[in-house]
Amino acid sequence: MKILVLNSGSSSIKFQLFLMQNEESIASGIIEQIGAEKSRAVLKANGKVYEKFLPIQDHHEGLEVMNELFRESNTLHDLSELDGIGHRIVHGGENFFSSMLVNDEVIKKIEETSPLAPLHNPGHIAGIKNAMQSSKNVPHVVVFDTVFHQSMPEYAYRYALPYEICKEHHIRKYGFHGTSHNYVCKRAATLMGIDHDKFNAISLHLGNGASVCAVQNGKSVDTSMGLSPLEGLIMGTRSGDIDPAALVYLLNANVLKWDEIDTFLNKKSGLFGICGSSDMRDVVAKMQSDERAKLAFDMFCYRVKKYIGAYYAVLGRVDAIIFTGGIGENAPNTRQKICDDLKILGIHINHDLNFDTSNSSERCLDEDDARTKVFVIPTNEELEIARETKKIIENRGK
Repeated sequence: MKILVLNSGSSSIKFQLFLMQNEESIASGIIEQIGAEKSRAVLKANGKVYEKFLPIQDHHEGLEVMNELFRESNTLHDLSELDGIGHRIVHGGENFFSSMLVNDEVIKKIEETSPLAPLHNPGHIAGIKNAMQSSKNVPHVVVFDTVFHQSMPEYAYRYALPYEICKEHHIRKYGFHGTSHNYVCKRAATLMGIDHDKFNAISLHLGNGASVCAVQNGKSVDTSMGLSPLEGLIMGTRSGDIDPAALVYLLNANVLKWDEIDTFLNKKSGLFGICGSSDMRDVVAKMQSDERAKLAFDMFCYRVKKYIGAYYAVLGRVDAIIFTGGIGENAPNTRQKICDDLKILGIHINHDLNFDTSNSSERCLDEDDARTKVFVIPTNEELEIARETKKIIENRGK
């Protein structure tokens, strides 16, 4: 069974092709800068890189170029050869509680959710519609980042705002990175020999976007991101948790205007707002000589540590702490700082294992006396989407 996974943005299409018999990725690539005068398309397959630079006006043309690269690499000659196409969707709102086969009603509901994710869902919809035109009779499946968190109880996802307003306008915590949290938790449970439906963990997806998830008996019971990916941890350019009164104060002081708030919080804050760099690698490299870089590093780690403590209180029993994402997988300084002084919670990582840069695979970092396992597990959201797509297609009609 061949499954293609598409992640369509407003000006890009990321894609990965899987052979599901052994869950092998046989090709991956990206179409970027769609709509620009000089777009770029790249495919990696057969140990080679295939690349094109040309104007690509829209997603339909982008998929045509992707097909050309597939044919050039002898990976795939036509999308109609596929057994299924899985689409990553950032926001499912309150409409979706599982992955779904695509039909007109599903597309309509995703469009209705677009106001909650105006930077993501419209691009996803364009990708779905154009892919369906290019792959007649191939089933399409949508997999939502938010679905994993639909198991949160209302007392965890509801905001303390006027109840009727929240209900009418669908204002609540939705959570994101759900596909990633689900994947790494299943892997950790397998590594520990624990049934997934009995597994408790705190999953840390740390990258330019970052979130924490409390997983109880294999299900999300709380997560740090909220109505949007802005809530929670300090991120590359996002503020994370702040007192909303700070914005009112800045508006009244004429430092900010209403139409500047979104950019201020999402693109000018976080690590970038503190020290001028949004990349944790740069922050770590500069922090010995730059006080603000050191401050940004300390603030980032402190916020993660606070969430670990809070979610320990929520879960009661924690089988594992899981680091994933670009920072979680590749920043030993950050992992060490987060885990320092948490022996009271049973967390005690081995310094040498943590700083061993020769190992980039799944691994356990804890000392022998640690009560709580600490894992680094590289995330694989694309494989999780491919698995979901295969499952939905095989179960249709049952």
